[in-house]
Amino acid sequence: MTSIAVIGPGAVGATVAAWLAQNADLDVTVCARTAFDRLEVETPGGPLTATPRVLTSPDQASPVDWAIVTTKTYDAAATGGWLARLVDPGTRVAVLQNGVEHVERFTPYVSAERITPAVVDIPAERSAPGRVRQRRDGTILVPDGEAGEALVALFAHTPIAVSTTSDFKTAAWKKLALNCAGAVNALTLKPAGVARREPIAEIMKALVGECVAVGRAQGATLPDDLPQTVVDGYRAGPADGVNSLHADRAAGRPMELDARNGVIVRLGARHGIATPVNAMVVALLEAAAE
Repeated sequence: MTSIAVIGPGAVGATVAAWLAQNADLDVTVCARTAFDRLEVETPGGPLTATPRVLTSPDQASPVDWAIVTTKTYDAAATGGWLARLVDPGTRVAVLQNGVEHVERFTPYVSAERITPAVVDIPAERSAPGRVRQRRDGTILVPDGEAGEALVALFAHTPIAVSTTSDFKTAAWKKLALNCAGAVNALTLKPAGVARREPIAEIMKALVGECVAVGRAQGATLPDDLPQTVVDGYRAGPADGVNSLHADRAAGRPMELDARNGVIVRLGARHGIATPVNAMVVALLEAAAE
């Protein structure tokens, strides 16, 4: 039996854990701050429930075959505490997080060769500990290689489409382009439908345009029409969709601002690329958070 620990049962983590737990050959543990009795996910195909083991302290953990990190990007240090107890010489670590610094974020806690970065697109919203609405089956994209193929196999029984790519860097920057535009929703505290307003769409395109410039400098292959594609995607999706940055700000929680917009400013400065729109968004949201 393959043992799996999912660290961070937020919207994505709870969804992933619930689906993995449907396979009797997988022993699933959830590492959480708050205990809960079971996972309940409202999926596109109907309700899904699971009762994985729930741990609330790293002291309760022991080594597993896979540690799947789904915490917020700013929780790396706390996640490191869990990894110290979950990882042994045979453990693989999959990082399912936002941004483009999956490996760099966790090398203080785990050697880089153990880490499989993943681009996740599973639209979901958490209403309470263990309770999630999953809007689409979603996708997970990982780099080519043995570890990537092993992760694909873990999800073979689920409707989540997990696949490998030979150009993970480009995939990660394309996802960042989508995420950086979502800062507008956090600023306005309005769901995805606000992108149907033309002035808002222009701001989103400016954010993505800066992301494209910096991503290309980092080695990603990004198309010229990506800003318009991102806006079109927001407009085509559910008007009431709420991204995680928006949800976190509305709830008064910390935001993944650095991983979604700040990284564009930081890496842009390294390459001498101006990123005034992302810098403005970061400044405004930081001030709002105070």
